[in-house]
Amino acid sequence: MAARSVFRSGLFSGRVAIVTGGATGIGKAITAELLQLGCRVVIASRKSERLEAAVDELSQLISSSSSASITAVCCNIRHEDQVRNMVASTLRQYGRIDYLVNNGGGQFSSPAANMSLKGWNAVIDTNLTGTFLCCREVYNEWMKDHGGTIVNIIADMWRGFPGMAHTGAARAAVENLTKSLAIEWASSGVRINSIAPGSIFSKTAMENYKDLGPMMFQMAVPCIPAKRLGFPEELLPLSPEPL
Repeated sequence: MAARSVFRSGLFSGRVAIVTGGATGIGKAITAELLQLGCRVVIASRKSERLEAAVDELSQLISSSSSASITAVCCNIRHEDQVRNMVASTLRQYGRIDYLVNNGGGQFSSPAANMSLKGWNAVIDTNLTGTFLCCREVYNEWMKDHGGTIVNIIADMWRGFPGMAHTGAARAAVENLTKSLAIEWASSGVRINSIAPGSIFSKTAMENYKDLGPMMFQMAVPCIPAKRLGFPEELLPLSPEPL
């Protein structure tokens, strides 16, 4: 799905953003929007091949007259040293960080009774601790003294998350973390909010759940007022006009 931004081209000229999980799905759509607005974007992911493919594809959106650019950093947000490297390398290259989009995360489908501690910890460490590490590092290294904007991508988990209790718990915790940080960091000029998408279809999301993917997405449709799945681009303020 392609759409045109409602914002003026070049509106974010000279600004710098980090988008974790920026190589696929929602993160990729956010990155594409930022690039159209002239932003310099650093995308992060654990998988270098996905990063390389995304950079090759998204670079084609940048016109020769635009100030936008896209670079990639391999980063497992569960590891503090890798998060520190991501932030430090961004500051070395661009000298500032105006926006942080915490989109990186992951989960797998499992009944809670069958979930191993290892599996539970992996999802909590990625979705909750990884988000915290990225927020803290960006704040301490730049936004504390210069302000900025942070967006945390969570999930529609207010009625529970049966089948994925680990990610439901982690996303609920991030929602509360967001409120805490918004109060603690407001005096530094930092705005921080969370966005909770519903059932958003992407190829990588489908592949993530393997054989269960088609069934999971199909089961979600009757519960959606529009009676269809959402697409990553629909989370953004875009016009319906095709590119």
